[in-house]
Amino acid sequence: MQQDPSKIRNIAIIAHVDHGKTTLVDGLLKQSQTFRDNQAEMSQELIMDSGDQERERGITITAKITAVQHNDYRINIIDTPGHADFSGEVERTLNMADGCILIVDAQEGPMPQTKFVLTKALANDLKPIVVINKIDKPGSRLQEVEDELADLFLELAVHEDQLHYPIYYAIGREGKAWATVPSSTESGDLEPIFDAIINEVPSPSVELEKPFQMLVTALAHDNFKGKYAIGRINQGTVTAGDQLAVCKKDGSILKTKAELIFMSRGVTKFEVKNGVAGDIVQITGLKDVQIGETVTDVNNPDALPVLEVEAPTLQVYMGPNTSPFKGLEGEFNTSRQIADRLMKELEINIGLRVEEQGIGFLVSGRGELHLSVLIETMRREGFEFEVGRPQVVTKEEDGQTMEPLEELIIEVPAEHAGSVQMELGARRAVLKEQFTTAQSATKLVYELPTRALLGLRNILITSTKGTVIMNSLTIGYQPMGAPMQQLRNGVLISFERGTSTPYSLENAQARGEIFVGPGEKVYAGQVIGLNNRGEDLEINIVKEKHLTNIRSSSSDGIVQLTPHTTLSLEQCLDFIENDELLEVTPQNLRLRKRELDPNKRKRANKQ
Repeated sequence: MQQDPSKIRNIAIIAHVDHGKTTLVDGLLKQSQTFRDNQAEMSQELIMDSGDQERERGITITAKITAVQHNDYRINIIDTPGHADFSGEVERTLNMADGCILIVDAQEGPMPQTKFVLTKALANDLKPIVVINKIDKPGSRLQEVEDELADLFLELAVHEDQLHYPIYYAIGREGKAWATVPSSTESGDLEPIFDAIINEVPSPSVELEKPFQMLVTALAHDNFKGKYAIGRINQGTVTAGDQLAVCKKDGSILKTKAELIFMSRGVTKFEVKNGVAGDIVQITGLKDVQIGETVTDVNNPDALPVLEVEAPTLQVYMGPNTSPFKGLEGEFNTSRQIADRLMKELEINIGLRVEEQGIGFLVSGRGELHLSVLIETMRREGFEFEVGRPQVVTKEEDGQTMEPLEELIIEVPAEHAGSVQMELGARRAVLKEQFTTAQSATKLVYELPTRALLGLRNILITSTKGTVIMNSLTIGYQPMGAPMQQLRNGVLISFERGTSTPYSLENAQARGEIFVGPGEKVYAGQVIGLNNRGEDLEINIVKEKHLTNIRSSSSDGIVQLTPHTTLSLEQCLDFIENDELLEVTPQNLRLRKRELDPNKRKRANKQ
């Protein structure tokens, strides 16, 4: 049965990270009878966050497309990431929607990423529906949040119609929403949201008689049908078996055939005979198609504009492992294997850029989290490689080097505001605004270069005892400033290869903070700790205690070690300096000096 385009609604769910997008989508899926009562998904949370890292980190990394049937209407739902680092995912998927649900936390209000996603949505002329979520929070401040939203829309609206938006109030995790502020005892469900989508969001504007045309916005793979090209049909219809053409980015035309056509329902897909303009479909059989390319009628190969996404702001060197432990822990460790994997990633990760650099590669992304998710994914797949310090991606403008500029919003208890201001002062950040929130916390708004953010999160988490909340957003470019001074102490470096001993580590602990435990294999040039002083220090941690026949009055062999510090992947990337590398294997993360030979290292430092 062919779907009537007037009964289709395409909606994107947008919000700042952790404001409740995926939880609201869970509720829409469950309350639309998408699953049977006895299906596992009915008792599951964050249904759409299917990736391992998404579940572990509690964030959405890739945009997901699902659909529900509500009465006679088919509602296609695009669940987008809320973190600025994955904004490429937001940019590539918003063109499939006609409306958006903007979710805002009732306590936090609009945040940096709220501004980013709303800017993109309004620029795409999407009809906004606002949902103020988590209204049951003790710190909920509905009136202030509504005022802040009004200011935000006034600043960002492209035309006057966008200033008229409905507001709904929700408790997403309970699957409840209301058109007015509810009383504490009022029952509810998500029917008001379904009604808003059907009544407020326009049906797709389509031309069914024209030749078929679709922009590929996402790709999926499985072992049975191969590659699925996913997109919203721009015009015309497509039927399984149709002869089609792919308009490549280089201008060439590739003839192909639509084998099967699928549509989404919940977390699964089902086969259909055809797809109509305005609907989101998945087509198999399209060889060599990439995101941003157009699939068309074979007799009318007319390409749509290629997707444009904002430029990357951070880059890291990634190359084959060159440490003495190369090949001992990873399955894939050659330059060719790493190159093949990165090329495969470029197909689906639209915000990524890769350039060759010697035997390795410069991998550019939208931020540290964007790059660290890729590194962790490759690590779990059995890759072994080394990574350099993240560097900002600059651009030339009128003969001047420009660097990315960030807006940083920090919320911290008042007693820790001083240490935050001291740290950001050392990084030459400019304080734009400071005020006290309703919860008596201090909110600070800074502007600073992207490179000043490197390593900041770990330092602030330590100095504020884990109470800091920080969010940043790239807001433009400024002329390149003076180099940043090294804000970190020197490191403790292993003097020789071997297995660390408790006796040696006990002596090393007096020198600083240790990153390795007893019984770990280390090599000369490996960074094994942070020095208490500013300079690097070589230290032997594999030395055994010499046995004597003289017994001491104290216990013979008992060594009491302070537990060593284990750094996460993001902490390692924050930690390393320009003369250091991070060795990444499926089993270990090891910090090391770029030059392992101590004599060559000393000569290089003197130059």
